[in-house]
Amino acid sequence: MDVSKDAIVVGVLHPGEEVPVVDRIFNDEASLRRLVGRFRDRWRLAACYEAGPGGYELHRLLTSMGVACDVVAPSLIPKGAGERVKTDRRDAIRLARLHRAGELTAIRVPTIAEEAVRDLVRTRADLLDDRRRAQQRINAFLLRHGRVWRGGVRWTKIHRQWVASQVFDEPALTATLATYRAALMAREAELAALEAQLHELAQCEPLHAAVSRLGCYRGIAELTALTLAAEVVDWHRFASARAFMSYSGLIPTEYSSGDRIRRGGITKAGSEPVRTALTESAWSYQHRPTIGAPLRRRQQDATAETLARSWKAQQRLCGKFRRMAKAGKSPAVTVVAVARELAGFVWAEMTS
Repeated sequence: MDVSKDAIVVGVLHPGEEVPVVDRIFNDEASLRRLVGRFRDRWRLAACYEAGPGGYELHRLLTSMGVACDVVAPSLIPKGAGERVKTDRRDAIRLARLHRAGELTAIRVPTIAEEAVRDLVRTRADLLDDRRRAQQRINAFLLRHGRVWRGGVRWTKIHRQWVASQVFDEPALTATLATYRAALMAREAELAALEAQLHELAQCEPLHAAVSRLGCYRGIAELTALTLAAEVVDWHRFASARAFMSYSGLIPTEYSSGDRIRRGGITKAGSEPVRTALTESAWSYQHRPTIGAPLRRRQQDATAETLARSWKAQQRLCGKFRRMAKAGKSPAVTVVAVARELAGFVWAEMTS
């Protein structure tokens, strides 16, 4: 099925046939039920569609009607190098043929409760982006009018006091700064309220156990652990650490043929929230291995195996960070390499 907001183009491939029959229906429950009702043996049906902005409601509807449905990863659909024409009809035909051949990769469909928590976690990322934009507007406004901050890091307590103390002769400029500051305070209040809700979710099952174990690792505090737990949920669906690294998009691209081996930047495939969380956590491993007070509190009820694995991660990743920095690698390259190995450690933790 090639799914859009208002229509679904369906390619039906009957047993023993090679050319799908193409139909177009309206994208609503009644039309889908009429489509499925055409087939006497629903248990023999196998449906698929690409993951996209429409979400998983179509999958849930078909599953409730007894139809086996896969949601496939769009980036992993085989495509010919010479294909230059793309239509809904062609896409439906291609999906039907590839699905029968077993060439499509199905993604894991979250439950309604899992998707709800994941959406709330992603909302925090949106609010962080909104806060950053509000801060940038204030910085740019002050810079345009010759108010340059030279006191170090921005948005500390001292910097905020400096911003609040700015006075302009023109009332319009004063109103502009007040509006920008009010917008920033609103975003910060929304962010604080949302993080309080996330804190409550982190203390409840089914995510509490995963959050507690992930929080035993340096750089992975409660909100980061909740992000990883909500995005991945089922860690056992990855057969190896490398498979999880690939899912996070932290492995390098490769274009190799014959004796020639060429590797490039990371693929950035898979889950962006997971990749961002691991990369941000990896920065903490630039410092020497140690167990500070916050980490000690998070490790209070951890098992001996988890503590040993966490300490091994600190020693290994800190050493890797320093070796790569000493070799002249850029900080961006170094932190990605460390994040890739950190992905292997957290996968081992959650599957052991």
